[in-house]
Amino acid sequence: MSTSPEPTTTDPAAPGLLLHLAGPLQSWGERSQFNQRDTAPFPTRSGVIGLLACALGRHRDEPIDDLARLSLTVRADRPGVLLRDLHTVGGGLRGRDTVTTADGKKRSGATATLLSHRYYLADAAFTAAVTGTDTDLLDRCAAALRAPRWPLYLGRRSCPPEGPLLIDLLEQPLQHLVQLPLAVRARNGEAGPVRVVFHGDQPLGRLPVARDAAEAADRTDADGTSPAGQVNDDPLGFHPRTRAYRARTRYQRTLTLPAAQCAGLGSAYLTALVTYLDQHTRHLERGHA
Repeated sequence: MSTSPEPTTTDPAAPGLLLHLAGPLQSWGERSQFNQRDTAPFPTRSGVIGLLACALGRHRDEPIDDLARLSLTVRADRPGVLLRDLHTVGGGLRGRDTVTTADGKKRSGATATLLSHRYYLADAAFTAAVTGTDTDLLDRCAAALRAPRWPLYLGRRSCPPEGPLLIDLLEQPLQHLVQLPLAVRARNGEAGPVRVVFHGDQPLGRLPVARDAAEAADRTDADGTSPAGQVNDDPLGFHPRTRAYRARTRYQRTLTLPAAQCAGLGSAYLTALVTYLDQHTRHLERGHA
């Protein structure tokens, strides 16, 4: 089995891509097997690295070592609602048109219809920072996300993204990940701060936040420096016959952010995003510097 390099350390000063991952449905499978197709509650490393590979036009048998060195930090703007779909294949068809079995035969009778349970996140929105030290690779990823070789999807092909997926290629994207407008409405007109969960493949204690802006949701993820669990989503390769993943440590941190960061949905969010970028960011990609 091939090995994959560890992602780079989450350096607050590292450049990277900021992505807006939103759509009617998302599905980030972590433990899917046979007729049970799960979703993690946040975008996985394998899903995001696969998305970049898709944008670059890489075939599944091509290496992904360079992409696997990138680090992923995700902000859950809207966690979404878990949705289960009972999916059927082959029901009501003639015998010759039903699903082919592993030994090349056709299913018949009560076995003709295949059932699977597929899970999605409905109405979720995430902001993700993909950071690393290979600026040439980040440049190529940014260009590919603007003009992808193949259609992009949020974990599963039936889940296309809504709106622009790439926010920008920036210096210090982790700083902006904390400060960018949130793709969510303030709840019932509440003016108080909102709790927002961050997930990372590196410790989150170095997130560049003001001391009074950080507040623990509970004692288990107080400052994001201790592991919150493991996720089996670190891809070693996407080859159809040898596709494999390994477990990696997951970190989690909850911050309280000002209600004023809640920018709403649709055009209201996009307008707030553009206004923020115009005022606060420095573009890294060649041609924007």
